[in-house]
Amino acid sequence: MDILFKNDDFVFSYRVGGILIRGGKILLQRPKNDDYSIIGGHVSAMETSVEALKREFEEELHTKIEVGGLFAIGEIYFPWGEKPCHQICLYYNVHLAEGNIPLDGVFHGYDELDGERIDMDFCWVPLEELKKGAKVYPLELVPHILEPCGKIVYFISKDI
Repeated sequence: MDILFKNDDFVFSYRVGGILIRGGKILLQRPKNDDYSIIGGHVSAMETSVEALKREFEEELHTKIEVGGLFAIGEIYFPWGEKPCHQICLYYNVHLAEGNIPLDGVFHGYDELDGERIDMDFCWVPLEELKKGAKVYPLELVPHILEPCGKIVYFISKDI
């Protein structure tokens, strides 16, 4: 059961994301006709954030990862349909433990949310494109990806 609560007034979400950089490119997800975001998903009840991240990569990309250190903590506010969403997201550095996904270009997959299938593109995006302004959500995390400071980053993203 995902740690995702909805009531009449708002949505609360506990999410985890993996920052996978290889060869000057970052692996991002993009729902069809939408912007890029960090690969990850909701943490389930009684599951650690690291377990959730490994599970999400296995479910969505059918690959195993090694999870490194915690990179960032984000408090993210954005519209979830007609309601405001308050999301807490932990971002980790990750590395491939298996080489069974394409290491360049775009490949396809899907995710499920609220019982609905969401077709996704997984894209190796050159970091140079991020420097040039490619939209990656949350926007406030991108400068820290491009110039890591070596410490855990905390940020707030308000898109409502």
